[in-house]
Amino acid sequence: MDSFVDTHCHLDFEDFAADLGDILIRAKEAGVEQIITIGIEVSSSRRAASLAEANNEVYASVGIHPHNACQLSSENIQELIALGGKSKVVAYGEIGLDFYRNYQPRSVQLSCLLDQISLARQLDLPLVVHDRDAHEEILQTLRDERAWEIGGVMHCFSGDWSFAQRCLDLGFYLSIAGPVTFAKSQTLQQVALNCPLDRLLLETDAPFLAPVPRRGKRNEPAFLVHTAKKIASLKKLPLADVARQTTFNARDLFKLPDPAEIITIEKNE
Repeated sequence: MDSFVDTHCHLDFEDFAADLGDILIRAKEAGVEQIITIGIEVSSSRRAASLAEANNEVYASVGIHPHNACQLSSENIQELIALGGKSKVVAYGEIGLDFYRNYQPRSVQLSCLLDQISLARQLDLPLVVHDRDAHEEILQTLRDERAWEIGGVMHCFSGDWSFAQRCLDLGFYLSIAGPVTFAKSQTLQQVALNCPLDRLLLETDAPFLAPVPRRGKRNEPAFLVHTAKKIASLKKLPLADVARQTTFNARDLFKLPDPAEIITIEKNE
């Protein structure tokens, strides 16, 4: 079976409270061997880290989403540093700028982003970047902060190929989610087609953005396969090639172990 990594979902959300065990079983049956659940504020980051500790296939990120940018207090910074030091926390984010919703003043969002890039550098964790209607501001900030030294991913990529090239030039990965399967998502499909396979990651952003043929339903990690199949179709590649390379990319960026190696070590012990 092809092996996949869901590099971005939100397992701590209430949407999954009633059947999380079944969700993880379905993910494994679909070939999704590893899942990164993403923090969006301090309590969410705390839950993400706990889920990772409780489930072998789950890893976590910590951080404060731009919607919650006003929460970056000195006390919360200390907790994020403590959480970021846990062994199964593999990324810092979801952080960035959201000039579509504008739930926080832009100046507050930018200050929060700058402080958290510094925290990620301190923790030696790659960035998970949220960018909505803030392309130029995000790029300028990442350049100014020399973010390529940390590395990271443009989560749920939403720009065109020109913007994608500039993100790639900074050394960032592009993460493709369910909208690439939508008939009207031709700009995103062009990005997925043109982007070198060794710079692509896959994600669900579950419970949001379920891909065709599950569109309109609650998304979950098992549905990642539909996104992978669409990318394989666009690139005219075997699904196994997409699975192999995107899985390698995810494990390389986030320093995830190969589950097969873990099993071998356990047997030897």
